[in-house]
Amino acid sequence: MMMQKTIDKAVTVSGLGLHTGEEVNLTFKPAPVNHGYKFKRVDLEGSPVVDADVLNVVATSRGTTIEKNGAIVYTIEHVLSALAGLEIDNVLVEINGPETPIMDGSARYFVEALNEAGVVDQDAEKDYFVVDSVISYADPDNKIEIIAIPSKEFKVSVMIDFESKVLSTQNANLNHISNYKEQIAPCRTFVFLHELEYLLKHDLIKGGDLSNAIVFVNKVVCQEELDRLADLFKKPKVAVKNEGILNNLDLHFPNEPARHKLLDVIGDISLAGKPIKGHIIATRPGHAANVEFAKLLKKQIEKSNSEEKVPEYDPNKKPLYDIHGIMRLLPHRPPFLLVDKILEMGDDYVVGLKNVTMNESFFVGHFPAEPVMPGVLQIEAMAQSGGILLLSTVPDPENYLTLFLKIQEVKFRNKVVPGDTLIFRLHLIAPIRRGLCHMKGVAYVGNKAVMEATMLAQITKKVI
Repeated sequence: MMMQKTIDKAVTVSGLGLHTGEEVNLTFKPAPVNHGYKFKRVDLEGSPVVDADVLNVVATSRGTTIEKNGAIVYTIEHVLSALAGLEIDNVLVEINGPETPIMDGSARYFVEALNEAGVVDQDAEKDYFVVDSVISYADPDNKIEIIAIPSKEFKVSVMIDFESKVLSTQNANLNHISNYKEQIAPCRTFVFLHELEYLLKHDLIKGGDLSNAIVFVNKVVCQEELDRLADLFKKPKVAVKNEGILNNLDLHFPNEPARHKLLDVIGDISLAGKPIKGHIIATRPGHAANVEFAKLLKKQIEKSNSEEKVPEYDPNKKPLYDIHGIMRLLPHRPPFLLVDKILEMGDDYVVGLKNVTMNESFFVGHFPAEPVMPGVLQIEAMAQSGGILLLSTVPDPENYLTLFLKIQEVKFRNKVVPGDTLIFRLHLIAPIRRGLCHMKGVAYVGNKAVMEATMLAQITKKVI
């Protein structure tokens, strides 16, 4: 069992934003279970929080940008990559500016800071999205394809091809996330000289210098131009190496550009909201494609969340409420007390049980030659299970009733007959407010769903 993780203490990273050129302090802070990644703009009034959610992405040009209610955070991909690469699930990222610091163009300094803060287990199991079928995204015009295929663990493979003599086809693989720190985190971003010239001309990289990007030169550059670049970046001299890159830095790996693209993929797809068990294979990825793929992943995650998991029933395990406990909460009595046990209950769900036997009074007249439990009574039994959840929110449940307001989307999938054990699982569709409870329920016999419905109920005080 893998547990959710956060950090042990707060830690700060400071540097310039690549595009804004502004000095910024970014502080990682511990967060509770199921918090996820959130950015907090402490420099703005009210310190608004922006969830690191793919639905909040508003731009993907030269980096991934998120925004919510007017609060914006630029260039988040390296920060998210470091968090996901270290398998950290819950962190609040406080930032006093609109853009994360670029540092050296990699995730290295964020990883070092997080390790300094200490990664600690939390008291909740990690919630993976398990890829069980192929998920694919394609942009044929730009020769881009990203797919996810089933795998027992998280893997990423990337192929890039810029169709240039200095940077053609490269591949990079991460076969185990434990290798992220050494093999992926130090890999820096890269740019072609003609792109760099455009960015400089339009004042779009105010925080850039020749220490935070690999610069590929795919044209003949005269010495006068090299001298101008040296002046711009406050370097004594700039030259072109045999590999076709400027001599501002040395490559950490021959395929560092492909590894950096892999780094970006990890950061961008973390916006889907869950750690993944699957193999991501990306051909010519970029932020725009990564984000579109993350949207597909999020849709699959939401679909899997909406599909009810069959509750496990252990008859040897003591129930949360037996029939005596249920009768202390519910006003119903035989023959209209239709739930026998409450197996478990949380803040937003409840699991109840009904043993269906031949001596039920309704079998006398409901298809006596081939007894079938009436559907309306299945709904009533489910509602009584949900009523336990609603009544648990008040200190004196014996003084309240739960009443139906609405039943919708009822489906009967299989017959319920004597000898069956009905298991009801209901969860809240929305928080309980003003005594109103909106629930979705599914009834199972064994591993088969036999009935489902959505219900709206209200808790009211008994009239004495």
